[in-house]
Amino acid sequence: MKMRVARHTANLQPLIHFYHHVLGLEILGRFDGHDGYDGIFLGLANNNWHLEFTVSDNLPQHQPDEDYLLVFYPETEHAYNELRTKFAQHNISPVRAKNSYWNSDGVTYTDQDDYRMVIARARE
Repeated sequence: MKMRVARHTANLQPLIHFYHHVLGLEILGRFDGHDGYDGIFLGLANNNWHLEFTVSDNLPQHQPDEDYLLVFYPETEHAYNELRTKFAQHNISPVRAKNSYWNSDGVTYTDQDDYRMVIARARE
């Protein structure tokens, strides 16, 4: 089984920067003009999941919640620390998580749609 998390946005280019250039997800594909939608697929090659972000003439009706999280698990503590450094270099500051677990076992960031993303501390 494969999984796709899809979100409509008005901030496609900033989200591509956040998830591709900063977090390091690969661009797996894109599409233009599909029934009025343009979009991009981001993930890691040879995995059974990816993120899809779309734009159209219809504006999204988002209601972000502090407990709605995408959580990424780096393989090593070194990779975890490299990601934290990369976010800092791009002037993206962490936010305090509502769930205290993520304040001790990860770091939380907010993307351009005000949704939260966690980089979980690696378990080696």
